[in-house]
Amino acid sequence: MNPEYQQRRQAVMDAIGQGTAIFGSAPTAVMHNDVEHPFRQNSDFFYLTGFNEPDAIAVLAPHHEEHQFVLFVRPKDKDKETWSGYRTGVDLAKEKYGAQEAYPIEELAEKLPQYVENAERLYYRFGDDGRLDQHILNLWRRILNKYPKRGRGPVAIEDGRLLMQQFRRIKSNSELDQMRRAIAISAKAHNHAMAITEPGRYEYQIQAEMEHIFRLDGALGPAYPSIVASGANACILHYIENNRQMQTDDLLLIDAGCTYNYYNADITRTFPVGDQFTAEQRTLYELVLEAQLKAIDAVAPGRPFNEFHDAATRTITAGLVELGLLKGDVDTLIEEKKHKAFFMHGTGHFLGLDVHDSGTLRNPDKTWQSFVAGNVVTVEPGIYIAPNYEPVEGQPEVEPRWRGIGIRIEDDVLVTSTGNEVLTAAVPKQLSAMENRRQQ
Repeated sequence: MNPEYQQRRQAVMDAIGQGTAIFGSAPTAVMHNDVEHPFRQNSDFFYLTGFNEPDAIAVLAPHHEEHQFVLFVRPKDKDKETWSGYRTGVDLAKEKYGAQEAYPIEELAEKLPQYVENAERLYYRFGDDGRLDQHILNLWRRILNKYPKRGRGPVAIEDGRLLMQQFRRIKSNSELDQMRRAIAISAKAHNHAMAITEPGRYEYQIQAEMEHIFRLDGALGPAYPSIVASGANACILHYIENNRQMQTDDLLLIDAGCTYNYYNADITRTFPVGDQFTAEQRTLYELVLEAQLKAIDAVAPGRPFNEFHDAATRTITAGLVELGLLKGDVDTLIEEKKHKAFFMHGTGHFLGLDVHDSGTLRNPDKTWQSFVAGNVVTVEPGIYIAPNYEPVEGQPEVEPRWRGIGIRIEDDVLVTSTGNEVLTAAVPKQLSAMENRRQQ
């Protein structure tokens, strides 16, 4: 029984006081007909329990006299385990995962009310499981109808996802250890991809080599569909076909990372397929790299979350004006979002159990929340000039020499007590390293 899960549950129970929080596991997902996708647990559920099976419910009820942590799980079933793998079962759920009580999932309707009826508030995330959603709503309505006679019970339901964001946003040392492992494996794969990329190879061949390293080194697999985008494909932000043959003057944008024990890496590098950048590719690459370095400098404790995006946006917009790809006052262009024709996404997101991880960005008064030590964020500015780019009103035409260039550079950055640490520094990104990568 891992004590960290107990500590996490206790922190949540301290926060909800006399409330009850209910968390459902992820459902099994069908790939086609009766063939299922590999199971991937719901991140909040895994964060609190470490339990990695479907058809389970976790209940936190700090007000209950006997059972503050309860699991509903699939019972042992020899026939089903022969076909689909071993089940923890009810008895081992208590012994291995620390539940004070555990029940077969079939007893949910009978047993759950005792953990809800005396709560002051109910915490639950709707939208993941329609049947469970309806069950929770029906139970809450029945209890609410009895409130005038009983004088107690939950009179409101609060979103469990919002409850969990305050905890998952700050990574513990053990979480960081697992993220560092995911990043180390991903860095090895990126460096290998740089070494083997050459004209004539196909995007999917590079993808296969990287994902081979992911699994060979103990990762569960890709954290998200790997993006291996050469030439104009790099202008498609979530390009995943990965079927083009690479040419000498192409850039190759690789956005890929692995997942290790559900903790994720997210790394992007862009480099020439041949030996060198063209003049235009070089100019834009240097601009994106400058923007990324300035954005990383803005990732520090106490700095508002929007500042690193603002730093990247200002650098890119000013650079595009200097190159004649945009015209006008930089502040006005940003205010009017004219830069979005070339840089249309945010500069980063929290990273952890989810690739786009939990974390509230704004305060109720609309001000931005600040970074704190233990946050992990991606920093990933980019410039994308589609081959069929059409200028926005009042902006210049784009010469053909700039078209079809897409560049993104992404690192995973840990906020420390004094500044930040670039966790993905093992993957080079300086322009000279990109051109001499085969000699690394």
